Amino acid sequence: MELHVKAPAKINLTLDVLFKREDDYHELEMVMTTIDLADRIRLKMLDDDVIRINALNRYVPSDERNLAYQAAHQLKTLFSIKKGVEITIEKNIPVAAGLAGGSSDAAACLRGLNKLWGLNLKTEELAEIGARIGSDVPFCVYGGTALAKGRGEVLTRLPAPPSCWVVLAKPSIGVSTSFVYHQLDLREIRHPDTKTMIDAIYRQDFRGICENLGNVLESVTLKYYPEVKQIKEDMKRFGADGVLMSGSGPTVYALVRHESRMHRIYNGLKGFCKQVYAVRMLGQPLEE
Repeated sequence: MELHVKAPAKINLTLDVLFKREDDYHELEMVMTTIDLADRIRLKMLDDDVIRINALNRYVPSDERNLAYQAAHQLKTLFSIKKGVEITIEKNIPVAAGLAGGSSDAAACLRGLNKLWGLNLKTEELAEIGARIGSDVPFCVYGGTALAKGRGEVLTRLPAPPSCWVVLAKPSIGVSTSFVYHQLDLREIRHPDTKTMIDAIYRQDFRGICENLGNVLESVTLKYYPEVKQIKEDMKRFGADGVLMSGSGPTVYALVRHESRMHRIYNGLKGFCKQVYAVRMLGQPLEE
């Protein structure tokens, strides 16, 4: 028996860091939404009591470092599952890009194995298990659009933003999330207006959303990685309605209403950036 599950990427419409907590994590406040760029996960039940990862990408680990592996291991441990599973990951989301690809793969495994192994867990229960794996996993379990607080695991559901094109570009560099947070100076950052962003989403105000995009981590990543800054400037020059870096980077995205302008941005970036994608905003919760 096997099952196929979609694992969509996320982008940050806002990302704010409020303070550093006593547990050494940062207290976050961010608005996230899903886009129609997704990995494909195939889950095949095995009689042997093993977890096998087929990662069709040399940059994706095929052992216990893989978040999808950890998701399966959590369920097997918590519910004494003696069956095994073969997890095949078809990567379409760029790796280490600020788009929560690994977290979304883990969330897809939680949702899929819940069905495959007949666990009948509620989405809330899957999200709680996901929080043990990574702070973006609970959001990815639900999908859609949400305000995330804490480390990212405390979620308030929001309506989907108005439909638009999302053009993403990832330069061929890696950005260390821990490095970015370590370099962040909380005394000098300009905080995004999260409340105004949420109001714009409720009003379906596309211009208001574009005007209130904000990510405090840009203050570090754009300083140390000029390639990211260049992509952001080029997207604006090509006519994007709104531009922002997602997560700690290095992926930058443009929100675009008109298809002709989307093609202009996409083609303009393709000349010097290998990983460029044009997809639609998804924003709706995943089917439960």
